[in-house]
Amino acid sequence: MNSSHPGERIDDLLINNLKIIQHEREFRFSLDAVLLAHFATVRPGAAVVDLGTGTGVIGLLLTALGAGRVTGVEINPQMAELAQRSVQLNKLEHQVGIIHADFRQLKGVLPSGQWELVVANPPYRPIGRGLINPSDAVASARHEITADLADVVQAARYLVKYRGRFAMIHIPERMVEVLSAMSRAGIEPKRLRLVYPAADKKPKLMLVEGVRGAKSGLDVLPPLVVYDKQGDYTAEIRAYYPELAKEVID
Repeated sequence: MNSSHPGERIDDLLINNLKIIQHEREFRFSLDAVLLAHFATVRPGAAVVDLGTGTGVIGLLLTALGAGRVTGVEINPQMAELAQRSVQLNKLEHQVGIIHADFRQLKGVLPSGQWELVVANPPYRPIGRGLINPSDAVASARHEITADLADVVQAARYLVKYRGRFAMIHIPERMVEVLSAMSRAGIEPKRLRLVYPAADKKPKLMLVEGVRGAKSGLDVLPPLVVYDKQGDYTAEIRAYYPELAKEVID
């Protein structure tokens, strides 16, 4: 489905009749966002902040999964405007708000220690690892150009309330960094799940959720396998969105 803006399209999220506007030359969401939305512990009516919201897809998905008020924070003004239009398209202005802001500087923008859940699908790779995409929006989504891992965790620590949760998706090669950064910030990792493209492959993604002020003790969940032997989504992935087109783990 085409948008009224050149280069844009409207995609169906295949849940609660939600739609999202995406630009062909900008960063577009992938399976990562779907995995994170379904992994995070979303209590009914929870107040949530999505750090680096991008297209706003995670916030939209979380409304379908029971969240109350969702606030997306996005540093790129074009992406923030795009996400806001997706919110309006779905008539969710009463439930989802998009803020154009740098989550490294949240004082005076959002109150601290008052959010039940914070989520983040941050850039996975430090500068110097891998090729930088020529599109600024795509590059910032994949590489730590505007914010690094420590920035993400510190923003979550600022926002999340005592006993609140912070959920993030990242890559296994940085697992030690991720878990250490969370623990140092007082957000103790409590749930961890590795995501495998296929049962006979190495994991490509990791999902982790921590609780502010919790005692140590990490629950490692069973592996999440994306594709079966036939190259189709596994039953667990199909249960998220039965009609989703195949995505490739980047």
